[in-house]
Amino acid sequence: MDLRALLGLYSANISEVYLGNTLKSYSVTDWNAIHSLMQSIVSDKIGRPVCSPQDGYLSKVKALLGRELHVENGLHVDGVEQNGKTNGSTENGKEERQEETMDVQDEADVLKSPSAPKSKGVRKSKSDSEPKISLFSLLFQTPPPKCPDCRQYLDDSDLKLFQGDPDNLDEPEMLTDERLSLFDSNEDGFENYEELPQHKITNFCVYDKRGHLCPFDSGLIEKNVELYFSCAVKPIYDDNPCMDGGVPAKKLGPINAWWITGFDGGEKALIGFTTAFADYILMDPSEEYAPIFAVMQEKIYMSKMVVEFLQKNPDVSYEDLLNKIEVPCTDFNRDTLLRHAQFVVEQVESYDEAGDSDEQPIIVTPCMRDLIKLAGVTLGKRRAARRQAIRHPTKIEKDSKGGPTRATTTKLVYQIFDTFFSDQIDQNEKDGGIKRQRCGVCEVCQAPDCGNCTACKDMIKFGGSGRSKQACQKRRCPNLAVKEAEDDETIIEEEELLPVLKAPPKKVSKAKTKKQSNGKLTWVGESVKTVGKKQYYMKVRVDNEVLEVGDCVSVSSDEPTVPLYLARITSLWEDNHGKWFHAHWFCRGTETVLGESSDPLELFLVDDCEDMQLSYVEGKVNVMYKAPSNNWFMEGGMVDDIKVINDDNGKNFFYQLWYEGDCARFETPPTFNPPEDCQYKFCASCVRAEEREEMATPRVLEPIEDEDHDSKAFYALACLKGEQFRVGDGVYLPPDAFNFSVKAASPVKRSHRKDDVDEELYPEYYRKHSDYIKGSNLDAPEPFRVGRIKEIFCSRRSNGKADMSEVKLRLYKFYRPENTHKGAKAGYHTDINMLYWSDEEVTVSMSDVLGRCRVEYGEDLNETVQDYSSGGPDRFYFLEAYNAKSKSFEDPPNHARSAVKKGKGKGKGKGDYSSLRCSEPQVPKVPKLRTLDVFSGCGGLSEGFHQAGIAETLWAIEMWDPAAQAFRLNNPGTTVFTEDCNVLLKLVMSGEKTNSLGQKLPQKGDVEMLCGGPPCQGFSGMNRFNSRTYSKFKNSLVVSYLSYCDYYRPKFFLLENVRNFVSFKSSMVLKLTLRCLVRMGYQCTFGVLQAGQYGVAQTRRRAIVLASAPGEKLPRYPEPLHVFAPRACSLSVVVDDKKYFSNVTRGNGGVYRTITVRDTMSDLPEIRNGASALEISYNGEPQSWFQRQIRGTQYQPILKDHICKDLSALVAARMRHIPLAPGSDWRDLPNIEVRLKDGTTTKKLRYTHPDKKNGRSSSGALRGVCTCSGGKPCDPADRQFNTLIPWCLPHTGNRHNHWAGLYGRLEWDGFFSTTVTNPEPMGKQGRVLHPEQHRVVSVRECARSQGFPDTYRFFGNILDKHRQVRFVVLFFPLFSLEIGKWRCQTCNLTYSQSPPSGNDRFFPGSPGSLRSF
Repeated sequence: MDLRALLGLYSANISEVYLGNTLKSYSVTDWNAIHSLMQSIVSDKIGRPVCSPQDGYLSKVKALLGRELHVENGLHVDGVEQNGKTNGSTENGKEERQEETMDVQDEADVLKSPSAPKSKGVRKSKSDSEPKISLFSLLFQTPPPKCPDCRQYLDDSDLKLFQGDPDNLDEPEMLTDERLSLFDSNEDGFENYEELPQHKITNFCVYDKRGHLCPFDSGLIEKNVELYFSCAVKPIYDDNPCMDGGVPAKKLGPINAWWITGFDGGEKALIGFTTAFADYILMDPSEEYAPIFAVMQEKIYMSKMVVEFLQKNPDVSYEDLLNKIEVPCTDFNRDTLLRHAQFVVEQVESYDEAGDSDEQPIIVTPCMRDLIKLAGVTLGKRRAARRQAIRHPTKIEKDSKGGPTRATTTKLVYQIFDTFFSDQIDQNEKDGGIKRQRCGVCEVCQAPDCGNCTACKDMIKFGGSGRSKQACQKRRCPNLAVKEAEDDETIIEEEELLPVLKAPPKKVSKAKTKKQSNGKLTWVGESVKTVGKKQYYMKVRVDNEVLEVGDCVSVSSDEPTVPLYLARITSLWEDNHGKWFHAHWFCRGTETVLGESSDPLELFLVDDCEDMQLSYVEGKVNVMYKAPSNNWFMEGGMVDDIKVINDDNGKNFFYQLWYEGDCARFETPPTFNPPEDCQYKFCASCVRAEEREEMATPRVLEPIEDEDHDSKAFYALACLKGEQFRVGDGVYLPPDAFNFSVKAASPVKRSHRKDDVDEELYPEYYRKHSDYIKGSNLDAPEPFRVGRIKEIFCSRRSNGKADMSEVKLRLYKFYRPENTHKGAKAGYHTDINMLYWSDEEVTVSMSDVLGRCRVEYGEDLNETVQDYSSGGPDRFYFLEAYNAKSKSFEDPPNHARSAVKKGKGKGKGKGDYSSLRCSEPQVPKVPKLRTLDVFSGCGGLSEGFHQAGIAETLWAIEMWDPAAQAFRLNNPGTTVFTEDCNVLLKLVMSGEKTNSLGQKLPQKGDVEMLCGGPPCQGFSGMNRFNSRTYSKFKNSLVVSYLSYCDYYRPKFFLLENVRNFVSFKSSMVLKLTLRCLVRMGYQCTFGVLQAGQYGVAQTRRRAIVLASAPGEKLPRYPEPLHVFAPRACSLSVVVDDKKYFSNVTRGNGGVYRTITVRDTMSDLPEIRNGASALEISYNGEPQSWFQRQIRGTQYQPILKDHICKDLSALVAARMRHIPLAPGSDWRDLPNIEVRLKDGTTTKKLRYTHPDKKNGRSSSGALRGVCTCSGGKPCDPADRQFNTLIPWCLPHTGNRHNHWAGLYGRLEWDGFFSTTVTNPEPMGKQGRVLHPEQHRVVSVRECARSQGFPDTYRFFGNILDKHRQVRFVVLFFPLFSLEIGKWRCQTCNLTYSQSPPSGNDRFFPGSPGSLRSF
């Protein structure tokens, strides 16, 4: 026999009472086998040499191990008796635990990090003065003893025993008592009664056969554990819970089942027991059983609250649920929810099971999925047993309103969605539908078909037709449902790791074999031009069909599954190789991002062309251009048919837009007027390709004569990417373009894991195996280098001519504050656009230049630095020069101050060329767009447009009243509709001028810009579209919002949503959105932008769909301004195996440094957990550029809404024990007992099971807290509560990346995670604790992380305000300026001009105003 096994059995024998094992007989040989092993360990503790087993050795070892066992578990050995009638706790034991309790304040000061030295100020018991490893733990490493019946820890101070009452009646005798029964004691009526009699019981307590008081809802009854109860039994009609008139009874049972009959109108559930003799309805418990029963009532009422809340609000988050349960009228909190998570989820499963088959299960809602993951709930557990236990389903009040009404849609939008989905549904039904699979593991999957539901009745084995082929409704696998919902919303963060398949070719490659035409090819007419060996013609006859330049033709592919390629003939010629034509290809809708949602007859122009032989022409096709009508803006909502043309012969097509494939941009086709002498061979695609190539090549102009340099040719002007660069201009360069003389102070490297951590005190620290911290800026790149052009030159060849193939720039270097010897701290207090002049020079290639900027000496400005900075984009200034050698700051030299006004003149040496410098782009002055903001929230999106000065929000729609009130507070001139958007649109479409409140409704032609972010969670949980899910989707708010666009036909349309919007349902939501806009006639595109790149300390990726009306220019997305963490800047989108990018070219680069948490909120005064003062003083000046901007130019001495949630005493204690070091989170919590501010004391977390994945600690201690850590099913009895380390986190940590970040602190030099509705330490974002204060972030801190100015006001209670901050996008004014720029251009230019090229991009990077969203 294995020695360790023997020792384990031996230990079980000597602790018989506690482990519940029967002493078994082992031979003396077995005991002698461990004798030698025990001698060296035990002899010192016994006090004399160890003797043989026959001389009493065995009894000594038993006594020693018994003492070690109970000392380790905090119990006194003598306090436990064989009959189990005492709880094993003594006053000494209590005193010892009190001594071990640490003073809360002292402890918070001491426990800065797991590796910090222990302070002398901490009070500890003598036993804690040095590490104690008990003999029992050293030898056996077995979990603390549990009762084999009730599964409670035998050394738990809360374990209570039933004292018994021998004078009470047994159950059969009690049931015949005349106060309860019609039968007398001699009759056996109660045994033969058809239905069990029902009684009520009071002063009851439930216990197992060992007398341990225990809960009856923890699965013991379902596992056939015998539970009994003693009580006073009363007649069923007696509602008085007192014992008067009751029959005292003992040991009723065993309990066969327990059940719920509903609620008494309040929070108390009506619960009953069933024994072999009767049913009993519970009233009041006994005094000793009251705490256990209170927990039972608590969890049942919480289940009712959760189910009712999610039934009415299926799209809410886990944080929203916490807001719901943490109300003043109850004692519920987040710990209560986690404690009862298993029970709550089981109740939700029961509710789903009783629901209709076409209802979406509550179990798959985002809130429930988060709860299941966080609490480690086992789905499908004991559902069959629960079905028997719950006699009547819990009564849930269904909300008849349920949210927004049925979607109001225009005919166009409705038909597009209806046509597409009907095709999809028909195809699915033809394929037999999707076959529902099962996990095969949970009890639901293993249960038999019920035979009663509609699905079973249709099964052949139950006599049905077998047509529906649906699974039993009682066997809906919860694991599969949750997994499908999770998979549907899972978006890979680092999309660059995805293998991207090549898009289908848009043209036929010359290498492919094509079908040759057997027809005769003859030219029609004479040659119009001869160029070299090419003779050009205007017409050709292919068989009996005449083709001419400008006609459209089809080309066959050698692959039968590929449709015909379509092209326009732009030239015809003949040379020595045959007869040729130049094809300018069209793109089918299926080859665009629209995919199968596109109109099969619609084509798109693309920049793609090639030379082909005429023998590959299949035939002539008709492709018409569909131009927008003159009355396009007033045709909204009037289109009855989504078909544009009818195709009778398969040769008719149309096009209306030009398509840019890489960016998925649909734009009005450019119009070119070819010269008269090029009519026979003009190709717009070739012209655009030549323009792009020319723009990407550096060119020099305006040569400067300089006889002193024979090896160089100097110039006054250079051009690149559509921009002009002159001597004296500032330029951007990549960070690696040049280095500085001063070695930059490297960022503080975070220390790696500590190897000397006390694993007994910090048992979860081992999970911190990675140094990466979410929210860290350590990997952020440096901003662009800035230089001033001193010279523009090319090297001369040997023949004396300039080599213009390589243009060079000689630059003066500018230092940023962080590039000086002062390091990163210097940049914190200065403006982000402040530089230092230096006389250091560097030569760079013109091709490395990223853009142009303006750098001025501050003293030479005719305005304040603030006004200068806010007056235009890309503006920098300097006040001093930096000397790297002396590490000093000096006055700038004269040539630094005057360089912008002087340069070298042609033939004149130096001269004044200030008049030749190109003027700086100015902020466009255009009339403000009349804007309607739908789903406006508190107004963040509108605020961004207002900051840019191009929009005036005249109308806003917001159903949630607190947010609508906040919008009114900040926009008093706006008409805010607190109504359902569907109701309002229906009123307008029916001709109404006002709503029921008399508010004037916007009419057709009034709205020039439409912006909003429609919620889309309502259909995010669907895994595949069918007839039911289609119905829900077509009534979603996305469809309503598109109908607003179709009816009002605004000049500009903006749809903002979460990044996952572009990936929902295999991007089908995105495709149909773009499809609707294209059919309306809009130019449109989509992209994903990162908020952190536009001036806030937050990672927030947002999907933006843009559209502009015919005659307007489609704006391009603004280039990033600030560098940001690369991990958070994965902004590409994969649709149908093709990767799309927005038009931005800077990637992770930026002109400014990252905005950090320190920039955002270091100036705010200190507050405590639960701070509620709505107005306080700033108590200090702003410290950073961001803070100066966010406070505004007007002096505001009062700070508003710097308030934070008041968290429970246990959560507050956990926050106090999170160290202040960067990256700290729950894994740094010590496993200690702490006295809380409410007077209670926490417990130490017990590690009772081996961990299959993580093994044991360095001291051999166990690391598992549940049986599942060893690969077995979870045991509800393993749950622990009121511990400083939350039991649920190590329970499920192995499955969820160790829950990194929960209870995490923000890092001063890092950034916020996406702002949450409710800052919750155990929520998704996790890191919501202040970097230094023991609290969660305040409303104002969250608002600043979103970019709200301090003057912005919120409405309602603290949770309302957090929600208002969360559900907004304070969109960066950069984007608004893009729209303003295009409007300015179109006021003076005709629409037929060439489309935007590189020089059309506008970078309004003004650091004088805040940019965020």
